[in-house]
Amino acid sequence: MNTDMQVPPEGFRCGMVALVGRANVGKSSLLNAILGDKVSIVSPVAQTTRNMVRAVHTEARGQLVFMDTPGVHKATYDLGRIMNRTARASIAGADAALLVLDPSMPPRDEDEGWMRKLARAELNLVIVLNKRDLDWPYEQACRAAWERCRGESPALWMPVSAVNGSGLDELLTTLFDAVPEGPALFPEEMLTDFPRKLSIGDVIREKYFKILRDELPHDLAVRVGEIVEAGEEWTVYADVLVNRPTQKGIVIGEKGRLLRKVKREATHELEQMFERTIKLELWIKVEKNWAKNHWILKQLGYV
Repeated sequence: MNTDMQVPPEGFRCGMVALVGRANVGKSSLLNAILGDKVSIVSPVAQTTRNMVRAVHTEARGQLVFMDTPGVHKATYDLGRIMNRTARASIAGADAALLVLDPSMPPRDEDEGWMRKLARAELNLVIVLNKRDLDWPYEQACRAAWERCRGESPALWMPVSAVNGSGLDELLTTLFDAVPEGPALFPEEMLTDFPRKLSIGDVIREKYFKILRDELPHDLAVRVGEIVEAGEEWTVYADVLVNRPTQKGIVIGEKGRLLRKVKREATHELEQMFERTIKLELWIKVEKNWAKNHWILKQLGYV
């Protein structure tokens, strides 16, 4: 955080915005659309986001610091419980919250859990109806759920689409109105303060998620060990963790084809992100029950 900022112009606004909701409603896609850049990985697999990602949007009106959180879900293991705690803790100290709902699907217990929690929180709440590019057969069910949970708490409802961008300008205007006047918290050019190793690990994991979908993802993690910098070239050494020896063959693929595809796609994206040549070295390692191992979770940045 930069404490040596210039005095902001009159009317400059700055605040923290918690981006919350259950798994797979499109929070990360929405954040990437708002920023016009990719700071959170996205896949069709629920619970893709495992860390809280802080992303910064700065413009003439001010600065919004978004906290993209893991989707709340029914947790049955240590990593799942950590992800839920991270998401629920994000609203502490936030100036505003965006509760993202998906009206193309019926509201679930996790949606109503967020509604009840936010109804008790003293912050400005915007309920975002995402996926406006799809049919919305459950919009009224979402609104009825809020009426059951809200008590006396008000909320603004805003329809948006992270896919085609509709409603995003209006959403930003609403958020700037919801945060206080004050100096920027981060430098104007900063997009995220997410650690570099974790960002790289997420990119690799995303490539696996998009290929494997429901076959393996929740048993898979990526641990970036060392980044060797030599001028304009980085060599990244990373481990792909699985739970069982039988899963090694899945992530390697027949004759190594899947592993090569992941390396190729991840290398291309990382070179665009960091604007330098990337050499990616991946090893597949079996770490039984890694999602219950506190030390490994700490190495992965989840603790």
